[in-house]
Amino acid sequence: MKFFATELPGLVRIEPRIFEDDRGWFMETFNRRDFDNGLIDLGLPASGAFVQDNQSMSFKGVVRGLHWQEAPHGQGKLVRVARGAVQDVALDIRPESPTFGKWASFELSAKNGHMLWIPVGFAHGMLALKDHTHLLYRTTGFYNQSAEKSLFWNDPELNIAWQSDFDYRVSGKDQDAPRFGDLFAAP
Repeated sequence: MKFFATELPGLVRIEPRIFEDDRGWFMETFNRRDFDNGLIDLGLPASGAFVQDNQSMSFKGVVRGLHWQEAPHGQGKLVRVARGAVQDVALDIRPESPTFGKWASFELSAKNGHMLWIPVGFAHGMLALKDHTHLLYRTTGFYNQSAEKSLFWNDPELNIAWQSDFDYRVSGKDQDAPRFGDLFAAP
């Protein structure tokens, strides 16, 4: 695996090694030793143990997020796509961070195999770019409903550059989520 630091400290894009031949392909999607070493090589702490795996299926145009869990129930997430493609967005919500209120966006797909490490302190969202997109993510914390938080996915203050050639499909909960300025000081 190759690990790439992003413009948001702690957020890491990962490219797995894919071995292809006339039979198909193989890739290792997770290896605890290599994952922790990849983070440490970038000057970051090891992720801690993953305790829960999640999978969602979304139709083209579905937006999920921006979600996170408050401390002490924060979750680091290792995100990848097993089928289809997403525009994956991570928003830095760490008030002490120099990139507080900044976001980064990546295309993750079954074809490119890229993954994203989203540490605690980030809100996460995604837009399904294809029908029947399967997003898989491992978390370092258990889901806790009382700690679950959301931000409005299309808040003009954040100005996230969502791909625009879609009829967005958003849950009522995400459509009615608070604005960034209602929860945090302006970036």
